[in-house]
Amino acid sequence: MPIAALVAAAAVLTACAPQDSKSDAASGAAGTAAGCAPGALATRTAGTLTVGTDKPAYDPWFSDDKPENGKGFESAVAYAVAEKLGYPKEKVGWVVAPFNKATSPGAKDFDFDINQVSVSDERKQAVDFSSGYYDVRQTVIALKNSKAAGARSIADLKGAKLGAQVGTTSLDTITNTIKPSTQPAVFDSNDLAKAALKNGQIDALVVDLPTAFYITGAEVPEAQVVGQFEAAAQAEQFGLVLDKGSKLTGCVSQAVDALRADGTLAKLEKQWLSDAVSAPVLK
Repeated sequence: MPIAALVAAAAVLTACAPQDSKSDAASGAAGTAAGCAPGALATRTAGTLTVGTDKPAYDPWFSDDKPENGKGFESAVAYAVAEKLGYPKEKVGWVVAPFNKATSPGAKDFDFDINQVSVSDERKQAVDFSSGYYDVRQTVIALKNSKAAGARSIADLKGAKLGAQVGTTSLDTITNTIKPSTQPAVFDSNDLAKAALKNGQIDALVVDLPTAFYITGAEVPEAQVVGQFEAAAQAEQFGLVLDKGSKLTGCVSQAVDALRADGTLAKLEKQWLSDAVSAPVLK
């Protein structure tokens, strides 16, 4: 996706939007056995499932800017969902769907979109969401030459000067999970927080994992992901985006739920995300 759009997307992701439980993430009607007949859904093109995502499509969610190659977490998830719905890889097509357009009101040119979109009540006014396919974790990033870069536990961060954007789950993580001995620095925007990290005003920055990928990969390459925290009980989730009132929402949610239940989502997360950053879980 365009850099400006990615930055905007990252900012949205870090906002403390109302969160939804796994049981109510989907806003469409539940699919029925008859309505979800494999390979016979009411898709935009009969016999074909059309998936949308933004361009460029970045690692580790996709690979080589080619969503169709099945590599990267979200590409792999899309094909796994398609398979559950009865559409093998050769029956899946991809279209470019800019982040802001995909989550705005209006008819879509995809059957579902996958693009690190957090489920929120506000977005549910404009689009449908499937059940969550990824629980967003909070992470710590630090400059590679910082003492905080060597942290391997929550205790190792107690004495660090930490920072986060105001009103975010990232700041809640500092306050309620890390409980540092020094008052955290609170910033009005992630841009200000990143500048403080680069300038050495803080030892480490707490952001969600998707934002950490983007910051360390594209914006502050001299920083690294230090570690991630265990997902909260009511974790922020990514969901597949569908047109508001889509007849496919229930069927797509059933497919996502089945992939979570049989361990496929966990396996794909380990393959494409946990290994990609080699980030230990901080306890």
